[in-house]
Amino acid sequence: MSFGKALEYQKWSILWTIVILVLCNWHFENDGSGGFFFEGFDKLVHLGFFFILTVLVLYGKIVENRNLALRIYTLFKITFLTSAIGAIVEVLQWKIFTYRSADWWDLVCDCLGIGMGMFSYLLLHRAHLRQQTRPDTHHHN
Repeated sequence: MSFGKALEYQKWSILWTIVILVLCNWHFENDGSGGFFFEGFDKLVHLGFFFILTVLVLYGKIVENRNLALRIYTLFKITFLTSAIGAIVEVLQWKIFTYRSADWWDLVCDCLGIGMGMFSYLLLHRAHLRQQTRPDTHHHN
């Protein structure tokens, strides 16, 4: 499959990555309270951003392969790619967008979101496999 065709399946994850890059490097007015709505809100946002990104990348690969089953190597590549995006965001905040502050805890929350996305895939894939291997697969819930 061509690189361009593979990217077509990842259009939603690419768009979401752009949203992440813009919002994580946007200059927001900060009153020093540690969050917009509550202290630590930004950590929750990082977790959510990367959970959604991971799910979108997984979805793109599933559609591309026309198969719910992904190889473990593919899962590691997705984990590495999404983690690298999180690290790039923090490096950009540290070196370029200096009005933002790079934070190890942001990267930890990115990785937790990635882990949650992978866990969701593995749990749902396992449930799907279990349903396929049951003798009575004719009725649907």
